[in-house]
Amino acid sequence: MTRRLHLNAFLMNTGHHEASWRLPESDPYAHVDLAHYVRLARTAERGTFDSLFLADGPHLWGSVAQRPAGALEPLTLLTALATATEHIGLIGTASTSYNSPYNLARKFASLDIISGGRAGWNIVTTAGAEAARNFGLDAEPGHADRYARAAEFLDVALKLWDSWEDDAIVADKASGVWGDDRKIHPPRHRGTYFRVEGALNVPRSPQGYPLLVQAGSSEDGKAFAARYAEAVFTAQQTIEDARAFYADLKSRTAAAGRDPGHIKVLPGIVPVIGSTEAEARAAERLLEDHIVHRHGVANLERLLQLSPGTLELDAELPAELPPEDAVEGAKSRYTLVVGDAPSHPRTLPPRVWGGGRGGGGFSVHNNTGV
Repeated sequence: MTRRLHLNAFLMNTGHHEASWRLPESDPYAHVDLAHYVRLARTAERGTFDSLFLADGPHLWGSVAQRPAGALEPLTLLTALATATEHIGLIGTASTSYNSPYNLARKFASLDIISGGRAGWNIVTTAGAEAARNFGLDAEPGHADRYARAAEFLDVALKLWDSWEDDAIVADKASGVWGDDRKIHPPRHRGTYFRVEGALNVPRSPQGYPLLVQAGSSEDGKAFAARYAEAVFTAQQTIEDARAFYADLKSRTAAAGRDPGHIKVLPGIVPVIGSTEAEARAAERLLEDHIVHRHGVANLERLLQLSPGTLELDAELPAELPPEDAVEGAKSRYTLVVGDAPSHPRTLPPRVWGGGRGGGGFSVHNNTGV
């Protein structure tokens, strides 16, 4: 069997590295500049990438002092990028915690039609009390409850996308019949979280429904991915961990009754490119020298559910940290930092986990490495 390497460009405003905006050649306003994203999208398409991806969250994350903050709404931006590109897939994040299935299904169907069948949905459940309070809640829903809602949300969305059969549009001018009512199937869904009656008010899109992507690596996240996902974003720090994640996900997919070959695993890397390794290393040092480390320490305290001022730069992490089961927020990111034995002291300094290098692994390549 011929295996193919799939490449996805994760576009993070001015760059994944938190200090990228401080470089002389960087534009600190690029994250709200459509022309910036058009250039990136066309570059990725010219490089034959399969897709590009925009992350999102329904709250203002962290401190605006750290890096360019806020973001254009991804489906709006992807619609604009659809008109500036021809082939590349367009994946956007949208939360099942703070959306309704009908509106979101309509938006993705519209993007799929406008792009000619290139839409993808990164399905997230949205951790964090900050987001919850933006939607009238005092605290975030529990982790298992968020995934139960996500499963029903996606089931409803699939019903809505399937509410039009492929040939429901007749367009018979002679008879005056535009569509066949027999081929419209309202969901009439009654569930735990949602009640949705009517058919989608957008015709069947080219793909039928968008590419389904998932990014959680918790137990609930992997179970959800095994049931629904066609691609999975992940961040692993060692080859051994990456192989274990891959094998576990493929096994779960088979157990869910799906072909494991139909789910693609896309591990994250943040490359620094140079014409030689020495040049790439110099660029890496330049970026690292521009990090303001107090921001990273604050981010780490937030992730580990510690009070502000608990951590000190270059000190060990506390010996006692809550286990993953006690974390209701971003479980997979938490485990990525503390490992599998949170009762053991951590020797990695907080600056390593401040987020400066982005969400994936960190690689340095020369001009022959890609």
